[in-house]
Amino acid sequence: MSKSFDIIIAGGGAAGFFIAINIAEANPNVKIAILERGKEVLSKVRISGGGRCNVTHACFIPNDLVKFYPRGEKELRGPFNRFCSGDTIEWFERHGVALKIEEDGRMFPVTDSSQTIIDCFQDAVKKLGIQVITGQSIQSIFKAENHWKIDTQSDTYLCETLVMTTGSNPKMWQMLEEYGHTIVPPVPSLFTFNIKDNRIKNLMGVAALASVKVRGSKLEASGPLLITHWGMSGPGILRLSAWGARELAAKNYQFILQVNWLDDVTHEECLDTLKALKQEQAKKLVAKKSPFDFPNRLWESLATASGIDDVTRWADLSGKQLNELASQLVAGEFQVNGKSTFKEEFVTAGGVELKEVNFKTMESKIVEKLYFAGEILNIDAITGGFNFQNAWTGGFIAAEAISNR
Repeated sequence: MSKSFDIIIAGGGAAGFFIAINIAEANPNVKIAILERGKEVLSKVRISGGGRCNVTHACFIPNDLVKFYPRGEKELRGPFNRFCSGDTIEWFERHGVALKIEEDGRMFPVTDSSQTIIDCFQDAVKKLGIQVITGQSIQSIFKAENHWKIDTQSDTYLCETLVMTTGSNPKMWQMLEEYGHTIVPPVPSLFTFNIKDNRIKNLMGVAALASVKVRGSKLEASGPLLITHWGMSGPGILRLSAWGARELAAKNYQFILQVNWLDDVTHEECLDTLKALKQEQAKKLVAKKSPFDFPNRLWESLATASGIDDVTRWADLSGKQLNELASQLVAGEFQVNGKSTFKEEFVTAGGVELKEVNFKTMESKIVEKLYFAGEILNIDAITGGFNFQNAWTGGFIAAEAISNR
């Protein structure tokens, strides 16, 4: 026997819960169900931000906020003008969750626990009478004239409005393709680079503010770079991976990474600085102490790579050594062979083609009474709470549009 609801939300993640709660608060008599294929709901919320849940980012101007989205920048401008980071803070405070801003702009619950967000959502759905049904793997969706029929492996559901918040789920994308939607093929975004190189071999944990670029392309980024036991990570690398998601996939993650350990210093400027040091520190050992704002271990390694040994003094440096040292500092080349997932925060570039969605309502332009929010769309952001903000904004707009129907 089929079970009937007014609205069914496919996907028990952040966007799904947010939509359900917002609709139910505006329409207490509407029958809503959330269908989740797993045993657990909100699993990405649980692991986000190392278990603290990076709810949003303290960037309150829509035109600035969109710049953190390699895919979705243009489309999100309007939505962010309607529901932005400040609205997210207010929403959670209204629901009993206070947020705090960290130095880098990331925002977390004051409790430093993702459980606070999960409890907030679970309490709200219980209070509002929203049914959360787990273990429901959707096998097919069928649009009749005035309702949807959804078959899971165990049950049949009927509803008037269907909301898809199933994230990066290829099976769901396939079903949407059958309804005429275009799916941009998924590729990983937000990953770290695998690099085996003697210059960084024993420097695990060393960090520096650097700019990085992919040789032979326009891809570049800057920010803290962290040396790991498998290669390089940190915000600068993640930013590059997000913006270069498609291009780097096409290269099969084999490319030359150019690193400027002095961020925006040019080769000429660096050489001038090194020549001045040769005069000022003539009698001192070159490799002994870093004259720049990064760790001694890294400096020592780059000096060694430039053919400078432990007993060479500044005065003894040849023009060739100075030139090589400048090159290592501002244009060091590292061979990247593959990638690794960044923590558990797996983000995908790809999904429902954005031209096929009305961003004033989050409704499909192709199928009536079909709505989207979250990572099911071809929208993704760099790390820092931005992917969640996309879920909250899309969720709010979809909920408002459905409520107004």
